[in-house]
Amino acid sequence: MNVATMKILLLGGTGLISTAITNALIARGDEVVLHNRGRTPHRFGDSPNVRVITGDRKDRVGFEAAFEGETFDVVVDMIAYHIDDTLSALRALSGKFGQFVHTSTVCVTSGRPVSIPTTENEPYHSIGQYGWNKAAIEEHLLKLHADDGVPITIMRSIHSYGEGGGILRPFGPWEPFVARMRAGRKVIVPGDGTGLWAACHVDDVAQGFLATFGNPKAFGEVFHITGDEWHTWDHYHQTVADVVGGTYRPVYIPSDVLAVCAPGWSGGLREIFQWTSIFSNDKIKALGYPGQTISFADGTRRTLAWMERNGPLPEIVEDDFEDSLIASWEQAVAGLPVMPKSS
Repeated sequence: MNVATMKILLLGGTGLISTAITNALIARGDEVVLHNRGRTPHRFGDSPNVRVITGDRKDRVGFEAAFEGETFDVVVDMIAYHIDDTLSALRALSGKFGQFVHTSTVCVTSGRPVSIPTTENEPYHSIGQYGWNKAAIEEHLLKLHADDGVPITIMRSIHSYGEGGGILRPFGPWEPFVARMRAGRKVIVPGDGTGLWAACHVDDVAQGFLATFGNPKAFGEVFHITGDEWHTWDHYHQTVADVVGGTYRPVYIPSDVLAVCAPGWSGGLREIFQWTSIFSNDKIKALGYPGQTISFADGTRRTLAWMERNGPLPEIVEDDFEDSLIASWEQAVAGLPVMPKSS
């Protein structure tokens, strides 16, 4: 198959990863079809090779009738979060694709890792519902391949960031993150700052996806597509501070304490940020994916530039809860008893 003339359907098409995939496919001359609700502006240039089908996949009847007369070399489902979403997509597209690619997540193995770096052979052990829902989809699709030979590929991403999004942090809202750094305000860091994390710019993630499209070696397989550049959370925060022109002033607070004090800010922390989260990309590289080419520092510069082009950055609010939590924590620590010096 000439990959330069593939016809590819993306269910979704306006998110960070799907936009990067779309731009990469446009660049190499593919025909791209997007299915989404049409509520979020697209972030790719005008191209005669892109067509949008407007619809809501939650309208199962309408969605499953939306592809009459269509066939695709590859279908990429970017927005299946429950097995019912995937079953509906398979009904809608039965007999209409040469490969079905499910966008999964490393959260299917969230919690304490068995192996470091974690490989695709890690047993499922998610500690969050999001991860278990994705694991159920993976298991169903892999069984379809094993039993019926359906050409399935699973892509597990981690922290995919870039233009169109913000700068993630493991605890607290991302919106005032840059402002806190630039103001020299203290920031809460879970644990002691030595936890390991890997981020990958969406342009690199897109190239990993493209390496699997139309590739029989990818059928029935699961692939990590994550960052090759591993950071401690200290290094991660320091890199952000350097890029934005700010100061990194960490306040280390145990994750368990944060989960109790600020449960609304701790969902991702409980599921993945507090755990060592580094993954092997050797398997996807065997298909020709070159690995990470955009450093976290450069990717953060690009993301920050996009944020600043698209409106003023959020400011720190008065009566900021993070400041209150820091003050309370430091006061509590100062009040702890101190072991007397031995004589």
